[in-house]
Formats: sequence, C-alpha cells, structure tokens
Amino acid sequence: MLKETSINELKTTYDFNESWEELLGNNHFVKIFLSDVLEAYIVKQRWFGGKASTIKYIELAEYFKIQQHGEIYFGLLLEVHFVEAFYQHYFLPIAFVTDENFAPQDRILAISIKNQKGFIIDAINLEAFRKLVFERIANSLPKDTTKVQYHKSHFFTDVLYRSSRFMGLEQSNTSLVYNDEKYVLKFFRRIFADKNPDYEMSRFLSEKKEFKNTPSYLGSINLVDADNDYITIALMQEMVPNQGDAWHFMLKELNTVFSNIKLKEINIAILPETEVLQRLAIQDVPPQIINWVGLDLFTKIQTLAKRTAEMHIALGSEFEETAFTPAHYNGDYDVWLKNRMIYQFQNRLNTIENNLHKLDGLALQLAQEFLDKKNTIRKRFTAFDWTKLKGERIRVHGDYHLGQILVKDDDFYILDFEGEPESTIRDRKVKQPPLKDVAGLFRSFHYAIYATIFNNKEQFSDLAQEDLFKAGEILYGYITGVFLGTYVTETQNANLNLGYHQERIFILKYCLLEKAVYELGYELNSRPQWAVIPLKGISNIINH
Repeated sequence: MLKETSINELKTTYDFNESWEELLGNNHFVKIFLSDVLEAYIVKQRWFGGKASTIKYIELAEYFKIQQHGEIYFGLLLEVHFVEAFYQHYFLPIAFVTDENFAPQDRILAISIKNQKGFIIDAINLEAFRKLVFERIANSLPKDTTKVQYHKSHFFTDVLYRSSRFMGLEQSNTSLVYNDEKYVLKFFRRIFADKNPDYEMSRFLSEKKEFKNTPSYLGSINLVDADNDYITIALMQEMVPNQGDAWHFMLKELNTVFSNIKLKEINIAILPETEVLQRLAIQDVPPQIINWVGLDLFTKIQTLAKRTAEMHIALGSEFEETAFTPAHYNGDYDVWLKNRMIYQFQNRLNTIENNLHKLDGLALQLAQEFLDKKNTIRKRFTAFDWTKLKGERIRVHGDYHLGQILVKDDDFYILDFEGEPESTIRDRKVKQPPLKDVAGLFRSFHYAIYATIFNNKEQFSDLAQEDLFKAGEILYGYITGVFLGTYVTETQNANLNLGYHQERIFILKYCLLEKAVYELGYELNSRPQWAVIPLKGISNIINH
C-alpha cells in the first residue's frame, strides 16, 4: 500500500505499512528508491565516479543486513547503468531516522513507516551505525562463514568503542576515524566482484610479512555475493600519527631548494649534471649540488628508497600464496601489456588532438612534438620483447606516488594499495615489474618540481622560467639517481630479481613513458595548464 503526502523537507513523503526490517522486500519501495531521487543524491557525492557520464537507470544488485542486537541497517549494492553503455557498482549503507533536524544534506528519501515520518539517509552519518560496525569487527569470530563476513587481525584484541568521526574529504571512499585517532575504517564506495587489492595487499604485508612501514591491518568486512564472489566492503587499519603526506613534504622542501638559488647565488648554467637514471650514492653527488640542495633532502630520499625496496622485497618473497608468488615475463603478459598500452596511447592521442586549442607556449610546442613523434612513441610501447627480460614480476602498489606516502618524523609509511583508478580490478592484480612503482614515484618527483615552479611564479620572478626548468631537470636527475642507488642495492642484497642493468633502464624508461602518457589524459581533461608537466616528461624520455 502506497500513498503520497507533501511535507516541507522533501517534495513527497511515501507511506508504507511494512516494518523497516521488511521494507526492501516491498517492490514499490525499491522502485521509488531507485528512481530519480537516488540519482539526484548519488551524483552529488564525492565518491561517485561517474560524473562525466549520464546515468540511464539504477538497479539494486543485492542487499544485506548490517545488524547487531536487534539494531538493523541495510547495505545496498547499486548497479548504476550509463547511457554510454557501461555500468559501475557502488556500496550504500542506509538507515531510517525520524529526527527532522538530523543530516539535512544527506537525506535520500522522505518516507513514513507505519505512520512514523522520517528519512532514509546514508547510515555512515549515524554514530550508532559507526559503533555497530566497529563492534562487529572487534567481536568477530576467527572463521566467519556467513554472507557478511567480519574479520579481525590478531593485532585488534580487547578493544572497546569510544568515539568516531569522518576523516575528511576523499574522492572515492569514505573513511572513519575511531577512538581518538587510533583506528581508521575505510568504506569502499566503488566496489568490484572480487577482493579489493587494498584489503589483499594490506593484510598480506601486515599479517604475513610483518612489513612495518604500512598501517597495520586490523580487520575487514567482505560480502559473499550470490555468485560466491568475495566483495570487500570495508578495511580497518591502525592510524599512523604523521606530519602529512610526502607530496606536501616534498613541496615544502623544494620551495627551500629553489629559494636557495637566489639566497646562495647559485649559477644554474654551471651546475654539474648527472646521466639520467644513473645510480648514485650521496658521496657521488657533487659539492655544488649538496651546497644548493642540502644533504638532508638526499638522506630522506634514501630512506624513502629503502622503504620502497623493503615493500617490494616483502611482496616478492612469497612462495605459497599464488596471488603473491613472483612470476617471469611470458607471452601472455606481453600481449596484455601491449594491448593495454596501445589502447591508452590512442586514447591520449585523440585527447591531445581534441584539446590543442587549450594549450599555448611550451605546452603547445611539446604537444606538437608528441603528435609529430606519435609513431616513435607507439613503437616504444610495442618494442617490449619479453624473451630478452630476465627479471621477475610481482604484485605491486600500482598507483605509487608521493600522495600515497605518509611522513612520520624521519620515516615514511606507504598507504592505499587499491591500484590505478582507470584499471579494471583484474588488471590491478596483474604481476608487474617492481620498477613500475619506482617510475610512478619518479613521475611524482617530476610533478613536485614543476608544481613548485608553477605555483610560486611571483616568488621566483627574478629567474627566467627556462633557468628554473633547467635547475628542475638537474635536481630531478640527482633525486632519482640517489633513490636508485639505494633502491637497487637493497633489492639486490635481498635477491629480488630486477633484471640486468640495461634491462632495468629499459623497464624504467618504458614505465616512465607509460605513466606520463597516462597522466596526460587526466591533465588535458581536468587542468590543461598542467599538461606541460607530463608532456615535458614524455619529451625527456623520447629524446634520450
């Protein structure tokens, strides 16, 4: 039975005779809930990744109860279909509240259940829901065989709920902070019919390999769906006290480095350069460079290289769990990689051609070079010959950059193992050369250098942009050289097989080019004025 009555808060209130526990069994309710009302709500959420497309309709793929001691919430798996002929799955937990003043911005639907008026909202807004989820993980049994499986690590014992709050603004997930900054629970909003790589990698590194420089895995929620697939809903980890991420740390350091040019009267024209991707110890760095940059930044780079190497050593040292055992290059990987690269390259090529009018100056010049040399770049991607490669492939971070690393005192902690956002869940789990992560970080160093130049034009106005770019490229050579010096030594000492010297250089250049081409699409679509950074990276690689 269904009737409509007007109220102030939302245009229409729908009245149902079922109890809250039975509501999702009512087809009328499901039809109304999945209508334009839900679409209007989710397109406004930061975690919704389909904003560039047009929603055709939304289906309820599955629902399940999140409950304890008679307190019931529902977890919904929404299948969002787009006009562009694809679909995505999202997780939305819902609650029914009757307080007219509660969460006015997060109401999805005004309804009346058995003459009690209220609203359906995202349950994460309710402290009672956040407490329930925390307690279900904290009190979970060692072997949970139910549809909704709660799991806790041996690190997470004798814990009582004290408090919870939203962590803050995030793009694709929703994180909650518990017990005065001690624990973090991340709800995955975009979901896949498989275990989330962030959950898999975090649990493997923390529980099986005891890797110390990532937040400890504490627990999780996985759903076993109708097809018997495991779908990761949430991941609980320790909260690492920190001074912010490595991106902001690096920007601050680089601002000092570029300020030193004037302060120390550095003559950029006579600064010694280093060969690109040359392995360096700190004693190999010339005194003029140390005088300009300072010793501290290079020692921090060495520490970051050591932590990166230790992560890869842990990921490459498994011989039982097949999802993590190292693999050699083979024909299947060769075909997969080339297909992926050619598709991505063609996509970026089209994007450049359609966005040339947005570019000027150096960016336009570099974009023209990209178009002129498109066949050369395409050949770089198809020149991958697996039969000549002796190194190993392992599970990698997959989206490794300075923003995924926390700074704590003089150390670094590595986060967020979900992988590349544009990739499918299957592709994110493909074993890759460890140097793919290193290349991602090197591109991040390059970005940080150019972001420092672009964001502080007034501060460095007495220096020509060409001189700043030259200084930036010299600096990039030494930062990456010092990183490689430590990283290669650490991995070799642990017998992680990166391949012979020329192989390492080939893989690094290949992955650097791949990453810069990947970045190009994002910049041209989101902030064309920054497209010069990946274009400069591409130019450097194809001209060396």
